[in-house]
Amino acid sequence: MNNKLLRFGLLLISSLCFIASLTAQTPAAPKLEFPAASPAATLKQRVGITDIEINYSRPSMKGRVIFGGLLPFDKVWRTGANNATKISFSTPVKLNGTDVAAGVYALFTIPGKEEWTVILNKVTGQWGAYAYDAKNDVARIKAKPIAMPTAVESFSIGVADLRDASATIFLTWEKTHVPVSLTVDTKGILVPQIEAAMAAGGEKLPYAPAAMFYLENGLDLKKALTWIDAGIAAEPKAFYFVYRKALIQEKMGDKAGALATAQASLDAANKADGAIKEEYVGLNQALIKRLQ
Repeated sequence: MNNKLLRFGLLLISSLCFIASLTAQTPAAPKLEFPAASPAATLKQRVGITDIEINYSRPSMKGRVIFGGLLPFDKVWRTGANNATKISFSTPVKLNGTDVAAGVYALFTIPGKEEWTVILNKVTGQWGAYAYDAKNDVARIKAKPIAMPTAVESFSIGVADLRDASATIFLTWEKTHVPVSLTVDTKGILVPQIEAAMAAGGEKLPYAPAAMFYLENGLDLKKALTWIDAGIAAEPKAFYFVYRKALIQEKMGDKAGALATAQASLDAANKADGAIKEEYVGLNQALIKRLQ
């Protein structure tokens, strides 16, 4: 009996070793990744102090007629491929004048020959537009398509024409370009924050950025001048702040003061080291020429 058990044990060990050797010799199947028919894309863009993020998939023409063909006119489209496109705004915005609250939305569209409807829907994560329900729409915006002379192969969403308080969101595919104006109340959001920060006081206040924001947005120039002077006092060697003071004085109508300040900035820039020197030499020379 013991011999039988011994032989059985040896046979079992031998079999296991044989199986292990076969397993070791068989390579694991490689992990395969195939090209996506409509690759995913993420667009992030800041407009003023508003963050915009767009997540979408990018189908291509591949020889097909798109609008009025693959995508019938006057029917809801997911605005891309796979999941409906998702768009988010970190602050309230206006799209073609329509108010949109800060938040995350599904972006649907209804392409038309003469007019598109851009739809923001509160139900995100939808596959396609199969479960789309107009009851969940947050906003519907009318937009005019523009015909392009050259076809764009892959569907594209972008943000262009960037300003502190505005930009253009565009949809482009085939020979169709659909722009949607975006505006944000950057002044309404930022000015109270600037005023509160300056009133609170403390070290390392954003004197120069605050002064330039007031200059560029037509706000209180006396405050801008006070703040830029404080910035210069905190950093006496910052000739680039001195240049900005000259711009404020120019806008205030103090031509003589602006000219003297620009000359002081130019003199300091000429004595400085580093690549920034050349930039401000040129900027001050151009300003002096304009003021003379």
